[in-house]
Amino acid sequence: MVVLDKKKEAPAKKSKKEPKDKSKNIMRDVRIRKLCLNICVGESGDRLTRAAKVLEQLTGQQPVFSKARYTVRSFGIRRNEKIAVHCTVRGAKAEEILERGLKVREYELRKDNFSDTGNFGFGIQEHIDLGIKYDPGIGIYGLDFYVVLGRPGFNVAHRRRKTGVVGFQHRLTKED
Repeated sequence: MVVLDKKKEAPAKKSKKEPKDKSKNIMRDVRIRKLCLNICVGESGDRLTRAAKVLEQLTGQQPVFSKARYTVRSFGIRRNEKIAVHCTVRGAKAEEILERGLKVREYELRKDNFSDTGNFGFGIQEHIDLGIKYDPGIGIYGLDFYVVLGRPGFNVAHRRRKTGVVGFQHRLTKED
């Protein structure tokens, strides 16, 4: 009598979780949290108030004055002297202003403009390039843009009660 070995074929193992396409997850969508606009004049007085008018025309919001942190004699700046004006814009208004700013820069940014956390900033030389009409009483000012990006769920790190930590996989990087 001849005995034949019958080999049983093992069923193909199914992976517990198949990798999902991350682009379809709405929680991974990158969005603009806020846009910070800054005009640093370097001195207080009339030039600073005119720069505030420029930001008010651009954003429709009341800008905030920034003070110098310490005295720099070579620049003629004293500590706590108002030297700059800034404004934070959120939502659809931020997207519209950012679009105009990137249009001036021809939608090209250097690699150095991006931070490790995925945020980016750039500057423009003349505010009239944004579509604001030139006013001889105000003059021409340069303008800094800084864009803070985020994803849904980032609020857990910023809320007052029950703060949490944004997971490493959910954080933004330069590549995002």
